[in-house]
Amino acid sequence: MPSRKMTIRWCRDLKYMNRDLPNYTDYRADFYTALPSDVSTSLQAASPTLTALASFPGSGNTWLRYLLQQATGVLTGSIYKDYGLLKTGFPAENVCNSSVLLVKTHEWGGKAWAPFAKAILLVRDPEKAIIAEFNRQSGGHIGFASPDRYKRTKGKYWQQFVSNKLKGWELMNLSWARNFTGSIKVVFYDDLVHHTERELRAILDFLQFPIDETLLRCAILRKEGIFRRKKRLLSFDPYTEAMRAEVQARKRIVYGLLGRKEH
Repeated sequence: MPSRKMTIRWCRDLKYMNRDLPNYTDYRADFYTALPSDVSTSLQAASPTLTALASFPGSGNTWLRYLLQQATGVLTGSIYKDYGLLKTGFPAENVCNSSVLLVKTHEWGGKAWAPFAKAILLVRDPEKAIIAEFNRQSGGHIGFASPDRYKRTKGKYWQQFVSNKLKGWELMNLSWARNFTGSIKVVFYDDLVHHTERELRAILDFLQFPIDETLLRCAILRKEGIFRRKKRLLSFDPYTEAMRAEVQARKRIVYGLLGRKEH
């Protein structure tokens, strides 16, 4: 995880939307305060339901949460309690109600989406998402897996990892896209990277959250943050031809359902 020296410069102090709701964990209460009551009330009236930020691990969920916190000044929640994130910019980890802008989840199925009336489904190319998750499990949110780790047990460990995660990537995205009965917005990670402002505007519109142009400009200026893993080129291709063919086949199924044309 980022060290304490890698502090985040927030565009404004982060706040909850509504602190009168029960059953949420409150961290560092002296530093994170409620929005003015009139603003809080108007936001609750505009968006009275809980929104999920759903994604397969490695798809950029943490980076999108960071961008949204910069663009709104409002905390985002999570169904998990990641202590690394808790200490480095996401004090509303484990908060799962409408006191936060939206709630992170990597789960799918009836129980997973039952609390949510709306969802943002963040989708990333599975080839890149799987490597990102492999790096996270080995090196944390911004670290990397060592090259030797890909070759563990003569490559069988990596091969099994890809097989398992690819099935999970397909099932997770198809489940939300096909079966979630609430309002859903699909966001592609590549679009978020290349058209950050456009995508943030569309997301805030979907959330029915009023856009503050000053905050949005600030968010774009600080869009890299500390939670987006830097690029690193391996000296070898971790995917065999057979693995890549399977990845592309499942990607075509999911992207086809989502109406995404491959470039």
